[in-house]
Amino acid sequence: MPVPTARISALNAVPTRQDGDHILYWMTAARRSAWSYGLDHAIARARELGKPLIVLEALRCDYPWASDRLHAFVLAGMRANAARFTAADVVYHPYVEPSRGAGKGLLAALAARACLVVTDEYPCFFLPRMQAAAAALPVRIEKVDGNGVIPLRAAEIVFSTAHAFRRFIQKRCREFIEQRPAADPLARLDLPHTAVPKDILARWPAASPELLAGTPAALARLPIDHSVAACGEGGSEAATRALRAFLADGLPRYGDRNDPAASCTSGLSPHLHFGHIGAHEVLAALLAREAWKPARLAATASGSREGWWGVSPAAEGFLDQIVTWRELGFNMCFHRPDHAEYESLPPWARKTLAEHASDPRQVYTPAQLEAAATHDGLWNAAQRQLVREGTIHNYLRMLWGKKILEWSPDPRTALATLTHLNNKYALDGRDPNSYSGIAWILGRYDRPWGPERPVYGKLRYMSSDNTARKLRVAGYLARHAA
Repeated sequence: MPVPTARISALNAVPTRQDGDHILYWMTAARRSAWSYGLDHAIARARELGKPLIVLEALRCDYPWASDRLHAFVLAGMRANAARFTAADVVYHPYVEPSRGAGKGLLAALAARACLVVTDEYPCFFLPRMQAAAAALPVRIEKVDGNGVIPLRAAEIVFSTAHAFRRFIQKRCREFIEQRPAADPLARLDLPHTAVPKDILARWPAASPELLAGTPAALARLPIDHSVAACGEGGSEAATRALRAFLADGLPRYGDRNDPAASCTSGLSPHLHFGHIGAHEVLAALLAREAWKPARLAATASGSREGWWGVSPAAEGFLDQIVTWRELGFNMCFHRPDHAEYESLPPWARKTLAEHASDPRQVYTPAQLEAAATHDGLWNAAQRQLVREGTIHNYLRMLWGKKILEWSPDPRTALATLTHLNNKYALDGRDPNSYSGIAWILGRYDRPWGPERPVYGKLRYMSSDNTARKLRVAGYLARHAA
């Protein structure tokens, strides 16, 4: 099935070079070898022009918050990709920058001999700026949106609430729900053969097996932050295992997901963020488990969180997370380049925060917060989990953010601290979902709440005491003790 045209856009007006040597797929966000609209489109263009395909996956060393943790997770994905593309006889060039700026010119060198370049569209972090710079190259570049079930361009406005976006999804979902990338695009490729030119390999050699293995010694040689230790297991195989484990064990108990003792969340956020698995694969597996058919969709787009999909309550709850809330964040990032800035918060939230800017408050420095050195044991446990494991339990992450707002000298400092800690330590940081979660702490996608409180104003209030009364946290506190 061809990639829907709504998902393809040109980065520049350069025509396709018919006499080029190859098609270059510049893999930047969908870092996987299956269920990828970007890869599907690159293969389709290679077949159309009768040209070989080269896949470039590069990892620079100077992206913000570059660390052993983030590098190791990406490298695990590159290792899995190398195995899959090699088995399919597709040229795959995994390049890992050994020093700042060493990779400069690699894309241009491979693109200079290409008919065109295909890349992934991703509306967040440094990727839009990187691709905007690449648009100046004298080669056609086409970017492909494989971010979610609903194409980014299907929504022409920024949605300010989950309810409004949910209604939009329910109105439009039938157009897109059965459109999916190929589950095995590398099967029976039958493309012409090629190789990365020797002069390019000599200057930008492929990553060694040791480096792709992400060994401590290999990571230690890179100019990245070694204080943030590697954790978690990256790569498409690990992502698929996590999905299967969740569907078998976590999903039946998903109604208890707010309870830290239940351990029933999907754990898929890091894999989705790094593109080691895509939303379409997750959705297909979930709907297959539910024996779902399109006829089970509700007739009316009510915006309700329950009952519209026609699946079990647990599956409805998970779909609301991975479709509604996840893609709501992409909607904001796509339409608002300033999505990470304070000025992008709702006017009512900025107004109430300004009115309470001079309220007395207990203040911790960013360094104290990073070290989990507060008086609040539950908050400290959440911060330790973030530092050690690269994640925080979903419900406790909301509490974690609210207390940073409460303990910061002003809301702008709170936003900066939230962004830094999350992006430095969270495996799923630097993502539209991350920026949605951070901004939710400060009022995005929410409404004014009463009673009006010091520091918070009309923002939703959360406390550790109330959380401890609602949830079973004794085991969580023990697991994440100092």
